[in-house]
Amino acid sequence: MSRAAFHLAARYVLRHRLQSALLAGALGLVFALPLCLRVLIDHAQRELRARAAATPQIVGTRGSAMDLMMTALYFKRENLTPLPHGVLGELRRNPDATVIPLHVRFQAQGAPVVGTELEYFAFRGLRIASGRTLTRLGDCVAGANVARQHGLRPGGHVFTSPEQAFDMAGVYPLKMRVTGILAPDGTPDDDAIFVDLKTAWLIEGRSHGHDDLQKDKAVVLKQEEGNVVGNAAVRMFNEVTDANIGSFHFHGDMAKFPVSALIVLPDNAKAEALLAGQFARSREQQLIRPRDEMEALLAQLVRLEGFAAAALLITATAALLVTALVFALSFRLRLREFKTLEDVGVSRFSLITVKVLEVALTGLAAGVIGLTLLSFASFLAPHLLRMAL
Repeated sequence: MSRAAFHLAARYVLRHRLQSALLAGALGLVFALPLCLRVLIDHAQRELRARAAATPQIVGTRGSAMDLMMTALYFKRENLTPLPHGVLGELRRNPDATVIPLHVRFQAQGAPVVGTELEYFAFRGLRIASGRTLTRLGDCVAGANVARQHGLRPGGHVFTSPEQAFDMAGVYPLKMRVTGILAPDGTPDDDAIFVDLKTAWLIEGRSHGHDDLQKDKAVVLKQEEGNVVGNAAVRMFNEVTDANIGSFHFHGDMAKFPVSALIVLPDNAKAEALLAGQFARSREQQLIRPRDEMEALLAQLVRLEGFAAAALLITATAALLVTALVFALSFRLRLREFKTLEDVGVSRFSLITVKVLEVALTGLAAGVIGLTLLSFASFLAPHLLRMAL
């Protein structure tokens, strides 16, 4: 009789497939949501902790430690006062620490343009998948995701984006030569474009190249004490080439040029403690440990997860009660059907079995939907984290 009961239950569920699908979908969704939330948070915690733990110390100007960390680790342009480049030279006098500069201000194709040095690639374990690394002023290396999304190839070009659409006094977009594409790394480095520090300053307008004023007197406005001043007809270069690279020059004291942050890699625990003590007394700069800052951030994230989980639990309880009500009303409306089955010889135990099986089949479908949503959340977790950051 159990086979007959299963047949009756299955026939009813299939006959009312829309009602059954809605119930199963609602149950699967409300029970999968807390699990999906847990999967997403677990993945975020692992990725955030790994990135922070791999970066021992960061130096920046006094201000928000969280903004400084997001700038150095995830290339977010925060409202930070830049460091003078001279601080980099001072730190490099310490033989017990390696210092890597980062300058994050501009974008190209919607991706952050990160000014740094070649040591950064070795520090992060990044390797060139095609092409070669930076070789001169105006070169750039694209992350794997940026290259794939915009079809960048070695030998191609990419333009920087102006900070303001109608900034007539701003610097011209720089046409950068793509020399290499990084191998996928699964980190924010995949979504960035890397240039050397001098190229970042060139984008900022602290360097420029133009026609040789000594050769073309038609563009000379005046000449005094060995200085030649050009007029408005002077052609400014927006691309660095082998032919014009000699005309590019910097203006001002390079020690005062801006740097967003400095990644500091102490050789040992003693050097790390000494550096922390040195910057603890500084009024202009600060040194942070990304691991400590990230743990503070994740503590808040876990607290918010608790509130969200409680809200989802209440929602799941309400959905379960509503589902029970739907089944109770359905069984009540089918009293005549059950009475007819009883009249033709079906026992009450078998009818109860039919009801239980209908609920079980709906619950099984809800479980399948929930597991599908959970698998989908696990697959999307890296992409959602990348979008959120």
